[in-house]
Amino acid sequence: MSALAPLESRAEACAEALHAADEVLLASHIDADGLTSAAVAATALRRADVPFEVVFKDQLDDAAIASIAATDYDTVLFTDFGSGQLETIAAQEAAGAFTPVIADHHQPADAETEFHLNPLLEGIDGASELSGAGAAYVLARHLEGDATDNRDLAALAVVGAVGDMQASDGELHGANAEIVAQGEAAGSVRTATDLALYGKQTRPLPKLLEYASEVHVPGVSNDPSGAVAFLEDLDVDLKDGGEWRRWVDLNDEERQTVASALVQRALHRGVAANKIDGLVGTTYSLTAEPEGTELRDASEFSTLLNATARYDRADVGLAVCLGDREAALERARTLLREHRRNLSEGIEWVTEQGTTREDHVQWFDAGDRIRETIVGIVAGMAVGSDGIDRSTPIVAFAEKGEDEVKVSARGTNALVRQGLDLSAAMAAGAAAVGGEGGGHDVAAGATIPAGERRTFLNAVDRAVGEQLGQ
Repeated sequence: MSALAPLESRAEACAEALHAADEVLLASHIDADGLTSAAVAATALRRADVPFEVVFKDQLDDAAIASIAATDYDTVLFTDFGSGQLETIAAQEAAGAFTPVIADHHQPADAETEFHLNPLLEGIDGASELSGAGAAYVLARHLEGDATDNRDLAALAVVGAVGDMQASDGELHGANAEIVAQGEAAGSVRTATDLALYGKQTRPLPKLLEYASEVHVPGVSNDPSGAVAFLEDLDVDLKDGGEWRRWVDLNDEERQTVASALVQRALHRGVAANKIDGLVGTTYSLTAEPEGTELRDASEFSTLLNATARYDRADVGLAVCLGDREAALERARTLLREHRRNLSEGIEWVTEQGTTREDHVQWFDAGDRIRETIVGIVAGMAVGSDGIDRSTPIVAFAEKGEDEVKVSARGTNALVRQGLDLSAAMAAGAAAVGGEGGGHDVAAGATIPAGERRTFLNAVDRAVGEQLGQ
């Protein structure tokens, strides 16, 4: 049986509701998963001749839902959020504001609505087996009443899953893997076993190795001269006209030479064997995109998308997903350069400042030094750096206006296997201070009133301790 089969009846009901609508408001989240969710849904709605408009929200709180209810749309399709806010949405539905259709993968609130597609309702893990874009894809397969249609949209669903860090252990699993298989059958996705480093399409080889954060190889990682020396010592010409080539430019034999030497260097420098395994993984390529561009690789595509919406240009990211390869793509690349610079500066600041330890979590308060839309990414990337303990969940604060604070939390899959559920912990912390929180077991967020950090931290620390049996 297909891993997606348990979702089919829900998807069919949701599709029927959308077909019956005169016009749909498509509301989606702003990260890579949210943008690809919106793109998948928008493409499917257009193909099904269902009129729609798109709106993005960085947070679906009561005020955001009220603003949606104030529109003239009878039907609202929520993608990559909505399940966690189901109580408020259901109340608006009961008041006759709109009919909600939800395609999400976050932890559902304790309420019900008729048209609700969420893997967690069918025993499928929404944190590791199906993303928001994956849920939108399952819905899209039914929007024309024929479950064989829209398989080409699997490529965007894969980008969403990778952007949501659901391939953090080297490959996509469960329902995500079924979507990959459908994408391969449709010819829109290609998989390969390859070096699992970010930037294989676009980065010159020394930068590819220097910036690789997946596995720290002493004398190469975070060492510009070391990365160059490592490559120059290999018995293979890795330059073209004096310029360093990219991984995508190498043939199979050259790639094997570099990869084998990198593994040997890691072994000789004492890197644990289980960590070395992380140097190799499954890569996901979008066959319709040119090689050597950010759009060819699912990981690089997702980073490009994150660089748009997190800087208030979700419209640019959506346009790229929908095929704009001119003005929107150029603007996205400009935002990506800014995004990388801000991430680098943020990680440097966190590693310099370090974190403060509670009994069960570590935390830092970035204030206005790190943009609240990227503080969670910075926290996740900083884990494992000097002084940042990988075995302890990290909580990050950043200012969000005068009266609110954005909180992001990140853990690891190993901690989740021990019982960590950051979604529940952040919800508990937010409830203690009158805020809102939720997300996934490995990554979650909250918005809390300014001045309530300590009370919030105490509640989160206590919840994490209980989860981990400490």
